[in-house]
Amino acid sequence: MQNASNTASLSCFTLVMHFASQLVLGSQFLLFLTLPQAVDAKYVFAHFMVQNSYSYTQSDWAADISAAQAIGIDGFALNTAVDSYEQTKYPDAFAAAKAAQFNLFISFDMTYAWDTEDMVNLVKTYASSSSYYKWKDKPLVSTFGGDQDPNDFWTSFKTSLANQGISVSLAPALISQDPDMAAQMFSTFTAFDGFFNWWSWPADDNANLTTDTDLAYQKAIPETGKSGPYIMSVSPWQFKELGGSEDWVEQCDTLWKYRWEQAIHDVKPDIVEIISWNDYAESHYISDINPVVNLGSLAPLYVDGFDHAGWRKMAKYYISWYKNGTAPAITEDYVVYWYRAYPKDINCSQGGLPKNSAFPQDAVFAFSMLKAAANITLTVGDSTATFHADKGVAIGSVPFSKQDGQKPKIKIMRHGQTVKSGTGSKAISTTSCAYYNFNVLVGVV
Repeated sequence: MQNASNTASLSCFTLVMHFASQLVLGSQFLLFLTLPQAVDAKYVFAHFMVQNSYSYTQSDWAADISAAQAIGIDGFALNTAVDSYEQTKYPDAFAAAKAAQFNLFISFDMTYAWDTEDMVNLVKTYASSSSYYKWKDKPLVSTFGGDQDPNDFWTSFKTSLANQGISVSLAPALISQDPDMAAQMFSTFTAFDGFFNWWSWPADDNANLTTDTDLAYQKAIPETGKSGPYIMSVSPWQFKELGGSEDWVEQCDTLWKYRWEQAIHDVKPDIVEIISWNDYAESHYISDINPVVNLGSLAPLYVDGFDHAGWRKMAKYYISWYKNGTAPAITEDYVVYWYRAYPKDINCSQGGLPKNSAFPQDAVFAFSMLKAAANITLTVGDSTATFHADKGVAIGSVPFSKQDGQKPKIKIMRHGQTVKSGTGSKAISTTSCAYYNFNVLVGVV
């Protein structure tokens, strides 16, 4: 039998060893926190049009960053054209990003005539920033377009940076994307390390977008010895009405739901890039409409009053699912709904009927996020539809009414009781419109 003194000594020794082990574990935990994030971590960026930051101050950048972080977005891809004022906005952008521990990377808009030296200087200026996103320890550089620039152009760009001690990962978005030519593309453009699939809408096709292009280019990256990343685009809408060849709409009625689910279930890309945060002119913005942005004379005719903030609630759900591998728990019932304010066959007094105008359905779409099963009732004038939605997410719709001036009404019904209800902020006009508008208003119940 141990005496009391020995027992006390043993207890003290045990206690000391316990605290020592906790200190070791604690130091290991702190070391883990300070280690670079794993390459296979999932990241979500949003395409940010720097051209729309002309009147921005650092506080505008900070507000956008805060709203993006609130739904799980890790950073902005800075779509940058050659306009000199765009680069003058970078100091504020990077200062706001650094303060918020937010990521940024450059996405050159190659529809403009960039000089290699200017591109190199811009990357050189910001690549060392703690807010510049690194893929496998290399600053990531992407593009919109670049098909017209030969491989020598991109090789010169990377070599010039390498000569200054900067090795980048180059993942452009070529406009021409043929899944059958994915491997050939990397043979032609040997300077490319990865790829960004820009096409997040069915291109002039009245059908759902497939993942054929995603899977082909994703597969071609390792098969051709490239290091990636594969960047998959996800977008909620596509409509533009700026005259002539810039009048179009794509089939996007349920795109925001199924494209996210393609990313989660089928493609599982290295990076998801939302198109877009603030491209108002193409109607796929998910940010609030910032009043300091000058949208010109035409875009406001179909943007003003068409809020898209509700789509961020859906994005938050899917971003969490994509990053964590499991659907997040829903603790409160919501319905996110969207609809156009005019039927597709209406005659408007200004503008032109956009290409593919027959594609969208004249309907109100409702995306349910439920903590328990319920019935969702949608009503527009004399048009009513009810769909049963299980716990989790589901989608349904109701056709427009022939009656003029009707606002959509949405109800969540459970056990015969109304859980929540709401009404759209705009009435659907079936008789007249001032300007052709295939943009949507997004609301939340």
